[in-house]
Amino acid sequence: MALPFGLDRIFRRSAPALRTRGFEGAAMGRRWGDSPRFGRIESETGLALPTLRARSRHSAQNSPWASNGLHAIEAAAVGTGIVPASAHPDQATRRALGEAFAVWTAQADAEGRLDFYGQTAAVARAIAVDGEALVQIVETRDGLRLRHLPAELLAHDETRDGLPGGGYLVSGVEFNAAGERVAYMVHRDRAAFGMLAPARVPSEMILHIFRPVAAGQVRGIPWLTPALLRLRDEDQTEDALLMAAKVAALHAGFLIDQNATGPSPFTSADGDQRGTLLEAGLEPGTLRVLPAGFDIRFSSPQQMQQAVEFLGLQLRAIAAGLGVPEYLLTGDLRQANYSSLRASLVEFRRRIEAFQHLVLIRQFVRPVWERFIAHAVLRGAIDAPGFDDDPRPYMAAEFYPPAWPWVDPMKDAEAEAALIATGLKSRRQAVAERGYSVEQLDAEIAADRKRETALGLAFGAAPATTTEPAPDA
Repeated sequence: MALPFGLDRIFRRSAPALRTRGFEGAAMGRRWGDSPRFGRIESETGLALPTLRARSRHSAQNSPWASNGLHAIEAAAVGTGIVPASAHPDQATRRALGEAFAVWTAQADAEGRLDFYGQTAAVARAIAVDGEALVQIVETRDGLRLRHLPAELLAHDETRDGLPGGGYLVSGVEFNAAGERVAYMVHRDRAAFGMLAPARVPSEMILHIFRPVAAGQVRGIPWLTPALLRLRDEDQTEDALLMAAKVAALHAGFLIDQNATGPSPFTSADGDQRGTLLEAGLEPGTLRVLPAGFDIRFSSPQQMQQAVEFLGLQLRAIAAGLGVPEYLLTGDLRQANYSSLRASLVEFRRRIEAFQHLVLIRQFVRPVWERFIAHAVLRGAIDAPGFDDDPRPYMAAEFYPPAWPWVDPMKDAEAEAALIATGLKSRRQAVAERGYSVEQLDAEIAADRKRETALGLAFGAAPATTTEPAPDA
């Protein structure tokens, strides 16, 4: 029923205005017409991991920028090795454990190619390139061994539920009903990869190391993932610029017969293969008269305006995606100074230290140390009284990544000496960061002092001498 005249305007005026409330990032419309979306982390990872890993490996092996950035991460995170130092309360036991582990490091690789610290570097690089590292723990008669397996041997297509006891499989990782990792589905033979069904390997025999980026993540993703598309675009842009330079260097010309009546400039009047352009050729400083009706234009391909700036922007984005300072990606130090280098290194150091302590040490170095101690004690290689009652003192350890060299080594040494002098850092920690044992270092220093005194030499601090009393005058 229609409202009486005038009342319709009153009701319209009193009605509240329509309002749109919400986050702009979740709005729809022209600007979000083809908006990308990211689903559950494991769904996205399970589908994309093989492609991401293949493309990341390609960039790591073929792109100089990606290769340089990955080497920088490997060198900063591991360097010459992350050194464990026993924290047992007894000094003699600490020395025995440290010496036993130092001997074992040279035998750690099941394939005999690397020592333990080299394997740590290989694991760090695999995490960055493949997104994850897979290490098999092998117990032999001669002791514990580690075998670094390719990440693709962990079957990513093994996902199902309904396992006995309420367990389930996600991307090759088996969980029990409580959500704990209990086994891994690993392909047994690298040569027959994809041809044989994977074998179930208990979780205590496999170390699966990766940097999680979301809750519930089961498999790791390559660190180059945010930069893969830009690496591809940057490579194609460089190829296009190079091709344009090659075409420009050809100095090609195009003859235009403006009225279709001109004679051939390549054939003379008597019909032989001589003409205005071919008879004498083109030489610097010469002029040639073309036949009537002809014009000539030389190819001059348009170079991309501000190509260097554009490529620099791309490289900065790639460095940001990989998480390294730009100069570590490009090797370009033209715009760098002490302040800028130090500022970039401080931020890079914070990222690498988080990776060292939260991923490498937590998921690889510490489990290997604890497994080595337990295995050595059970084999009788280490005398460990009270281990059966309480193994924690023997398992306790501190882990020292390599020391960070600053831009100015003298200032770095002075700062470290000040930290030790004020009690903010121990000599044991400073020595372990350089890959040495403080007990071994002290013994070497004492031996040096003794030898210097016997030979009457003095290097650094003067050796102690006995002062003879002055004779009476």
